[in-house]
Parts: sequence; C-alpha cells; structure tokens
Amino acid sequence: MSYEQSLESSPVRFAIIGTAKIARTLAPRIHAATGAQLLGVASRSMASAEAFADEFEIPRRYDSYQAALDDPEIDAVYLPLPPSLHLEWTQKAAAAGKHVLCEKPLARNEDEARQMVDTCRAAGVVLLDGVMWYHTPRADRIRELVCDGELGDIRQMTAVFTFRWDEMPMENLRLHREMGGGSLLDLGWYCVGAALLLLDEQPTKVQAVAQWHNDVDTRMNAFLWFADSCMLTIECGFDTVRRRWFEIAGSTHNLVCDDFTRPWKPEKPRFRVHDNDGEAREFVVPGKPQEECMVEAFCRMIREGRTNHAWGDLSVQTQRVCDALDLSARSQQAVELS
Repeated sequence: MSYEQSLESSPVRFAIIGTAKIARTLAPRIHAATGAQLLGVASRSMASAEAFADEFEIPRRYDSYQAALDDPEIDAVYLPLPPSLHLEWTQKAAAAGKHVLCEKPLARNEDEARQMVDTCRAAGVVLLDGVMWYHTPRADRIRELVCDGELGDIRQMTAVFTFRWDEMPMENLRLHREMGGGSLLDLGWYCVGAALLLLDEQPTKVQAVAQWHNDVDTRMNAFLWFADSCMLTIECGFDTVRRRWFEIAGSTHNLVCDDFTRPWKPEKPRFRVHDNDGEAREFVVPGKPQEECMVEAFCRMIREGRTNHAWGDLSVQTQRVCDALDLSARSQQAVELS
C-alpha cells in the first residue's frame, strides 16, 4: 500500500463547528485534501446544519456544537466561529480529545491565545490557526530566499491588507470589539504574522494610529522597530480598495509579493525580486489551493504528534504584537516590547 493510499484508508475525520461564510470556502477543500475526511457539521439549529450538509455532501449533522465534540468518530474540528468564542470552544474540543483548526485571529488577545495553546498542548491535541498562505510552496520559497540572505541585510518591510465597505455593516462581528473585531485583528494580523515569520524576530517598539468606529479600529497605520535598524510599516483598513501585498527591502535586492494572502490568479502564485538597477526575476511557485495546503499540513502535524510546534508560538507572538499596536493606537503613544 502506498503512503497516499494509507492516508485515504485512515484519514483525519473532521467536523465543522459553525456554518459561517468562511466555512463554505473550506468545506470543499477539506473534501479534496489528501488524508482528510469531512464527516460532520454542527450548527445551533438542525435546519442550518442540514442545509449546509446537503450543499457540501457531509454525512453527519449535529444540532449543537457539543454534539460534534461528543461524537467518537470525529478526530478534529474546524472552528470558523467569531474570535470571542475561540477560547471556549477550543478548550471544550481539547477536553474532548479533538484536534483544533481555528480561524484567525486565534483569539481576542495574547492571554486568550496563550490559554488556547497551553490547553491543547497539555491535552495532547494539535492547535493550528487558519492562516492559509503560511503552508504553501510559495511561502516556503520566499522564506528560503530571505533566510539565505538573497536580499542582503533586511532594512525595511512594508505589509498592506485592505478592503472597502461602502457602508459600515453594524451587524458584522468586525465592528464589535467584544467579539474580536477591528481591522487590526481581521487584516493587520496577516501583516504582523508575515513579518514575524519572515524576519524571524520580535519588534522592540511599536507605534500606531487608528480611525475608530463603535470602539474598533476601522483603519490602522503603524511603525514597528526591530533590532539591527530594521523597520516594518503596516497598513490595514476597511475603507480602501482591496490590496494584499508586502515588500521586503534588503541592502542588495527587494522582494515584492502583491497578493500574499491569496493569489489573484490561483494558477500562478508569484512574486518578484528586483536588484539595484531594477532588473526583475519573477518566481512562479505552483501548488495545491492554499486551503488544501493548510488542511494537509494540519493533518501531518496530527499524524506526527506535533502538539508543540512553532506555528503555535507564532500565533501567540502575533497576538502579543497586535495587543501592543492596539494599546499604542488607543494611548497615542509608542509601546516598548520587552
């Protein structure tokens, strides 16, 4: 029996906990991922669970989140819930012995994120946040170039993630602080995480300014200082045309990825490296859809028993920096990170 056949004969069996919009994106990709099986979906009503299950050909339906956790045939759960519910349902999943793939941001703050990571590690289950692009071949190639010194000494990184609402949809969780809303946690999380991943260090100081609506940041601009004279600039917001790019500028080359969170053309995941004279090399790094890459990476961690993995540390570090940025924007002062 081949390795692929063995994965198909004993896949990681998933249940989706909640039927949010993002779950509709991930459901077909769990079906398609090697080594995964989408077995169930839970909602707060059986009617909602039935409708979702019928659409995505999911055999088991549960009329409560707990019912999915109580099913001994379920190995792992995907949580597309609001950030305010992540801690509660991660802890309940861990208590039930279920591995957890949790939407980003992992939590509303660093304390909650640390509790989630610690709980899952203590229970011997894998916890992974739902940042998909981390697990793609393109991300691996970018990290390789940066870590190998292909850009020279890194001086500056700029990361941007925005989209535009014509009117503020007050029913949307992104506009409610107690639910984990705000452009920083929704969009800036990607920018901060990308920098921590690629620069492989924590900032020493941050300073942010923001625009506010209903006590959440609807736009944020920030500076982050790192050791060795490296700086990061981020921009995130709900009021500007959709952009999702970063640039890493070194002493000899710069690297630009203009669609890092999701390729504009899925068949052509690309980035470019420019030299001092503007000569460009384009890198195209094809791979499976990023949702499948993430699900398969999660399943590998489960099979290998990797409960104490670096992605969990990155999630907590990202949350820590976001907490500092929020404090800076609210206090209108720079914040030092020890």
